Amino acid sequence: MNLATIAPSAPFLDEIATRWRDAHHAPGEGLILLPTRRAARAMADAFLRVSNGAPMLLPRLTAIGAIDEAPLTLAGALDLPPAVPQMQRLAELSRLILLLPRGAGGVATADQAWRLAGELARLMDEAERAELPDLPDALARAATGELAQHWETTLRFLDIVTRQWPLWLQAQGLMNPAARQVALLHAQARAWQDHRPQTPIWVAGASGGIPAVAALLKVVAQLPRGLVILPGLEATPPDETEASHPQAGLLALLAGMGARPEEVVHWHPPGPRETFLARALLPAAGLSAWRNPFTPDITGLSRLETADQQEEAVAIALILRDALEQPQARAALVTPDRQLAGRVAAELQRYGLVADDSAGEPLAHTPPAVFLRLLAVTIAEDLAPVSLLALLKHPLAAAGLAPAACRHLARQLETRCLRGPKPEPGLPGLRRAVGEEPDLALFIDRIERAIVPLLRISTAATLVAPNALLAAAVESAEALATTDEMPGPARLWAQEEGEALATCLAEALAALERLQPQRTDVLPGLLDALLEGQAVRTRRALRGRDVAEEHPRVFIWGLLEARLQTVDLVVLGGLAETIWPQATDPGPWMSRPMRSAAGLPGTEEIVGQAAHDFVMASCGARQTVLSCPRRRDGAPAVPARWLARIEACLAGSQMSLPRHPAAHWARLLDQPQGGPRPVAPPRPRPAIALRPNRLSVTEIETWIADPYAIHAKHILRLRRLDDLEEATDAADYGRIVHAGFERFLQNHGARLPGQAQAALRDAMARALAEAGLRRALQAWWGPRLARIADWAIEQEIDRRLIHTPTTIGAELKGVWDLAIDGYSRQSFRLTGRADRIERRSDGGLVLMDYKTGLPPNDSAVQSGRAPQLPLEAAMVLAGAFGREWQGQAAELIYWYVTGNHERGKAVSLLDNNAGDIATIAAETEARLRARILAFDTPDTPYLARPNPGFVSRRTDYAQLARVDEWGLAPEGDA
Repeated sequence: MNLATIAPSAPFLDEIATRWRDAHHAPGEGLILLPTRRAARAMADAFLRVSNGAPMLLPRLTAIGAIDEAPLTLAGALDLPPAVPQMQRLAELSRLILLLPRGAGGVATADQAWRLAGELARLMDEAERAELPDLPDALARAATGELAQHWETTLRFLDIVTRQWPLWLQAQGLMNPAARQVALLHAQARAWQDHRPQTPIWVAGASGGIPAVAALLKVVAQLPRGLVILPGLEATPPDETEASHPQAGLLALLAGMGARPEEVVHWHPPGPRETFLARALLPAAGLSAWRNPFTPDITGLSRLETADQQEEAVAIALILRDALEQPQARAALVTPDRQLAGRVAAELQRYGLVADDSAGEPLAHTPPAVFLRLLAVTIAEDLAPVSLLALLKHPLAAAGLAPAACRHLARQLETRCLRGPKPEPGLPGLRRAVGEEPDLALFIDRIERAIVPLLRISTAATLVAPNALLAAAVESAEALATTDEMPGPARLWAQEEGEALATCLAEALAALERLQPQRTDVLPGLLDALLEGQAVRTRRALRGRDVAEEHPRVFIWGLLEARLQTVDLVVLGGLAETIWPQATDPGPWMSRPMRSAAGLPGTEEIVGQAAHDFVMASCGARQTVLSCPRRRDGAPAVPARWLARIEACLAGSQMSLPRHPAAHWARLLDQPQGGPRPVAPPRPRPAIALRPNRLSVTEIETWIADPYAIHAKHILRLRRLDDLEEATDAADYGRIVHAGFERFLQNHGARLPGQAQAALRDAMARALAEAGLRRALQAWWGPRLARIADWAIEQEIDRRLIHTPTTIGAELKGVWDLAIDGYSRQSFRLTGRADRIERRSDGGLVLMDYKTGLPPNDSAVQSGRAPQLPLEAAMVLAGAFGREWQGQAAELIYWYVTGNHERGKAVSLLDNNAGDIATIAAETEARLRARILAFDTPDTPYLARPNPGFVSRRTDYAQLARVDEWGLAPEGDA
């Protein structure tokens, strides 16, 4: 047999091009088969390099996987039925799954069925590539004993692929794609065996694969001018290997060809790095060789160890940028981690470098697909604020306006109408939220006209044909993307990603016709399922940039794209378990032993191919950097098994991989000159004229705990925006409780009506109804408010046994102008709203405050940390709430009301001792006067959280004050 191999350290494609040229083949004659289309394109570039750019006629360069697209022999191709289109296959399988009863594995929605259909298609493809003679028989023998009963249920589900699907294919005159591919390879092998071509045929780069590939390679290796060139076969491969060993795939391929490793001609001797890696990655049975003396040569090999994924990306970008300092040097990142690839691409743009990311972009993440998915989610969520605003702020959204005008109106809609509690669902709720805003009302009209096709079909019926639902979504997306100058389709389906999405959806619309009607809320999941796993080669990296193309010497490759490629420097990124090698998944149907019993390929073969890719990439560059962060996604990362093997092998020779300095570079990159400087807490000292001379009683507590919050609110005049779809929290609950008590007291005063509990319950229910909350919240809080009402009336009855109130005031406003000696302004105004003040029959005043959160205790009141009720006591003594409420406070009471199992609790401060209350009120007033004078001097700063033990319960300005940056600094550090 004509067999050869090229060592990993040699430039694989350049070596083939050189030897092809030196063989003096006639120009343009012959054929070279390569594993992938990218390898075929790279082969053409290699011919260009070896000819120094001189024009030449190339042989035919074809990918083995594309043999059905460009048949090499018309005889086998034309005799075979066409392959079933992928969308049609998944749709028909989904239809069959939806027909199954739940007990037999059936599912309810099309998106669930579509994903299961994908798994079924994968199972069929694996079986057909493995050329299992009888799939039903193979599945039947997959489980025995304890598993058999459970397996019977699975087999009933898999009846779809063993019985129903073959009948459907036969009726349609179609074949599965994998079966047709296998048949084509066998047909090509037979054609070349029966009619041996006289032109040269080389097959290069195959490192494993299916039996049909081995059969084709066997025929090629026996042709007079045929040659099979294997990548990286070791000179003396191990006698016994596991499936996860780097050489396992090559040895299995040779066995499938009926060849032995000794028959393979080595065009190059192994380099020192290949020799070291072969020793380090020996199978378990051969590890005894580590005891033999060995001095490894690891020149050019280094380890990058970073703190986390982001630091890894920064460091790799620096390594690639540094490599470009060498003239004509080419550098690449090789990784299966798409997240790392995206981060490195983003970091490279810091240096004005746009990398050629060969793996492309997931179609679901492209702008038009994201736009369509947002539209589907928005309709499914009844125009909820978060999804609606995400849709309207998308660059493709226009609604008949200029895109900038649409985004401006979307921001206005957000800030003026949609911040805060979620409005009622649908267009009616949206219109109520907009109210009397004419420009926003017109904007809502535009949105409605654009999305009316999808709105109409979503509300017309309970069940809708999936293709009609998808067609309505496309129509609405086109209308919403229309601007004042350009039609929506011209924008939505533009460029590579738009064209790819249009093609995908056109195929899906035709395929979905056979699916059963579905609920309308299935659309978001169905879109995600349709787009899952599809990628498109886009100009993503160039969007919004001045550069016209990617940098010609920097690359980002996935494992498939990196095969057979050669650069001067390569970084192998993401070398962590479950990433490289990836976590092997046997699929939802069978365990690993069951797959083996059925004759299906083992998942360990995937690890073996990844190991071979690792060795080829490690040896294919002069400089190789092996990268693994210490942490991934916040958890410790386990280094890849090959990295651990290398370190263990070197440890036996008292060596270790040199650490690449890029991790240190990354840590220094964003540090200021001279080292890091801690952020100091803010110390604003505004002019006296700008400082507030009016605060409320509740703001005094904030002034004590966090003066910076007073500065931000009253001097900078900053207000925190409400959250979108803000959860109705305890503050809202407290307002409803206050409103219910106020309504009851205004109606009945100090006298309890005959049906007091019913009256207070009714007041609480009316307050809840007027709050305009969602029905779910009304149902959640209604019973709690009723329990509060019952507890409060019980308290009222018990309190009247001790002191009968003559007058009760609710939600009373008070204003107190404090004249202070030495104060630069005329006076300081203190305002407040007392929840409840009552005058007892003995003339004493009772101040009561309702709390739905925990009330302060005596210690907080006496220390001045909770000044609210003591200040109200000082205010009533000064007549700040009116003469009718002037006097000495006899009681300070908190009503802690929750409505839970403990309905409420009355907390009396200072044991209702009038003398102590008067003393605390006077002390609190004195502290307030001293604080007012202290902040009446220009040197007094508004500090953020000056008392570490006393933090305000709620502050909206911690981020503005950058508390997280200095709040945890060691004491004494700025």
